[in-house]
Amino acid sequence: MGAEEDFKQVGAELADLGVQLSKMMGRPALKDQAGKVFASLQRDGAMVFRLVRDTPEHVAALQLPGASLFDPTGKGREVKDWVVVPHSSADAWTDLAEVALSRPR
Repeated sequence: MGAEEDFKQVGAELADLGVQLSKMMGRPALKDQAGKVFASLQRDGAMVFRLVRDTPEHVAALQLPGASLFDPTGKGREVKDWVVVPHSSADAWTDLAEVALSRPR
């Protein structure tokens, strides 16, 4: 499957928890019941998750091959609560999305 199909699958698997497919800055995103984005698909096929820095899940996500902190500007201004996980680790996306959904805002 491609990244967009895998993204949609994650959304479908979390639909019973009130997750909605949406858009953020023109990119596919997952929103919680309150309308807050907690994950988004990037142009390069990676998915970015709000995992909250220094949590075990945040640390584990950063250890996945190719994972990194999210830098939306590309200018070294990382958003430390958000982790980019490449499509090569799509098998971890649903678990990471569940964690991101469960984190308080």
